[in-house]
Amino acid sequence: MGRKWNNIKEKKAQKDKNTSRIYARFGKEIYVAAQSGEPDPEANQTLRLTLERAKTYSVPKHIIDRAIEKAKGGDEENYDQLRYEGFGPNGSMIIVDALTNNVNRTASEVRAAFGKNGGNMGVSGSVSYMFDHTGVFAFEGHDVDDILESLMEQEVDVRDVFEENALVVVYAEPDQFAQVQDALKSAGVDEFKVAEFEMLPQTEVELSPEDQETFEKLVDVLEDLEDVQNVFHNVELK
Repeated sequence: MGRKWNNIKEKKAQKDKNTSRIYARFGKEIYVAAQSGEPDPEANQTLRLTLERAKTYSVPKHIIDRAIEKAKGGDEENYDQLRYEGFGPNGSMIIVDALTNNVNRTASEVRAAFGKNGGNMGVSGSVSYMFDHTGVFAFEGHDVDDILESLMEQEVDVRDVFEENALVVVYAEPDQFAQVQDALKSAGVDEFKVAEFEMLPQTEVELSPEDQETFEKLVDVLEDLEDVQNVFHNVELK
């Protein structure tokens, strides 16, 4: 579990450094969530969860407000949620989630990123079966046993609770994300370092230094694409 968490932590640190990209991506995601129902988080569960996740990246209020106002304005811009799967060097597996208003553009950009950087696009389902869709929470200042006891008392099921580098980490079923987060708040958690949906690899691979360099370049190129929201993989980064 710890190694998977290290990858999540590393990815979060990289994203935190790249604030302009993160803000643009959340702006798009908040707009789509607000457009999918009421532009009010109290009445729109998808929007509420998106805003909770945005908090962990310190997305500024003006970006959130602008995205919600755009959705309220009836300016219909249609986005498709897409998933691409592929392979990097030496059996490494990659999942790319995108949110796009131009499917053809995104498909050709993702395919080119794989092809020019030592990877290969796969068909749908070619790697995702080796990953588990998981709600991930991490927070400081609490005892792991106290959190587990509180969740049990509230009759909330989770996949795992463990401690890592002074953080309590909770893995939950994705459809239980809101219930688990509410239960953690009831247990006294008022700030989350991570509150995110992840695709966790069932097994991880180690790459040689040369292959890891190629792999990291491939992931960087994919993450730099405008329509890409998330990149998941099964490489144990060293």
